[in-house]
Amino acid sequence: MIDFEPTNDQLAIQEMARKFAREVIRPAEVALDKMVDPDEASRSDIFRNTIKQAYKLGFHNMGISEQHGGLGLEPLTTALIWEELAVGGIGISATLLAGAVAPRFISIMAADRQELIDKYVRPYCEDTEGTNISAWGSSEGNIGSDGSNYYDPDVHHETTATKIKDGWVINGVKSSFVSNGSIANLFLIFACVEPSRGICGSGVFLVPLDKGVNRGKAMDKIGMRALNQGEVAFDEVKIPEDHMLMPPGDNYPVIHNAIKTVGNLGVGYLALGLMRAAYEEALQHSKERVQFGKPIIQHQAVAFKLFECFQAIEAARGLLWKASWVLGRQFMGDLKMSAAARVFATNMAMKYTVEMVQILGGYGISKEYTIEKYMRDAKLLQIMDATNQIMTIKGANLL
Repeated sequence: MIDFEPTNDQLAIQEMARKFAREVIRPAEVALDKMVDPDEASRSDIFRNTIKQAYKLGFHNMGISEQHGGLGLEPLTTALIWEELAVGGIGISATLLAGAVAPRFISIMAADRQELIDKYVRPYCEDTEGTNISAWGSSEGNIGSDGSNYYDPDVHHETTATKIKDGWVINGVKSSFVSNGSIANLFLIFACVEPSRGICGSGVFLVPLDKGVNRGKAMDKIGMRALNQGEVAFDEVKIPEDHMLMPPGDNYPVIHNAIKTVGNLGVGYLALGLMRAAYEEALQHSKERVQFGKPIIQHQAVAFKLFECFQAIEAARGLLWKASWVLGRQFMGDLKMSAAARVFATNMAMKYTVEMVQILGGYGISKEYTIEKYMRDAKLLQIMDATNQIMTIKGANLL
C-alpha cells in the first residue's frame, strides 16, 4: 500500500530542519543576497556561522553511510529535510548539497579504499566547524551541455590527467559554474585521459586543495547569491595514483548519469522549497492586504493564482517523492523519473514565483520584501546542474 505518513523519527528531523531554515538560513540568505561583492559574502561571518551550525546539526553528511561516519539517511528522509531547508533559502542549501558530493562519491565508488575513507570522508562527516567542503567540476569554457555528448570523439574535456610514475598530473580550468569553487578544499574533477574517446575518455579524480590549485573569484549572479560559484584552475597538480576514482571507458555515461540522477533530485527539492516560501509569503500577504473593502484573497483573480501554486507544489512534491522512492530501492535510481521531477519542479518554481510577486503588486518588486529574491533565485534552478532543455532531451531518450 502507498503511505504518505512520515514516521515519528522523520517528523522530528523535519521539524528540526524547518526551525533551522526559518530561524538561521532565511535571515542569513537575505543578508548575503544584499552584499555587493560575492567574495565578501563567502568570507563573511554570516556565511561561515550558518554553515558551521548546519554542520553541527549533521545536515552536511545525511546521505553518507553510517559505516563511513555519516547519518545514513535514506532518500525519502533526506527529501523531507532538503525541502524544509530550501524553504529557508536555496543558496545555503545548495552549498550543503554540493559540499557533500566528493565525500559521498568516495563513500560509494571507493568504499573499499580505507585510506581514502579515513583521509577524506570521516573528517568531513565528523566536522562540526564547516571547514571541510567539497566541489565537483565537469563544466569548462567549451564543455557545458556537451558534457553529456558521450558519443562524439571530437568532444572532450580540456582539463587533462596525465599518468606519471607514482600518480597523475592535472592541468586545466573548470568554469565559473563550479558550486563552492572558490571556497572548497577538496575537488571531484572530470579530466580527459584518452582524448580519442571523447567525453568517455574522461576519468574522475579526487584533487585536494594543494600547490597548483587556484580558486578564482566568486561569480556575481542575479540570484542564489549565497551559493559560491567560481572558476578552479589546475597547474601541474600532482595527485596519488589511487585518487583516480573512476577510469575512462564505456561506463562513463552510466556514472555521469547516476550523478545527474541524484543531482537533479537535489535541484528539484530546492525548487519545491523555494516555491513554498514564495507561496507562504504571498498567501499571508493576501489575507492581510485589503482592497475594494476586503482581503485580496477573497478576489478570485488572486485566489486562483494561489490555488494554482498550491497545486504545483503538491504535484512537484509527488513527482520528487516518487523519484526519491525509486532511488532508495534501485541502485543509481531512475534518471528519467529524476529528470521529470526536476524539470517540472523548476519550471513551476519559475512560473509561480513570478505569480506570487504579482500578488504583492508594487510591494512584490520592492527589496524590502523577500518575494523578489525568490523570483531571481528561481531562474538559476532551470539552468544549474544541466539545463532543463538538456534534462528533457535525456529523459525523452529514455522513454
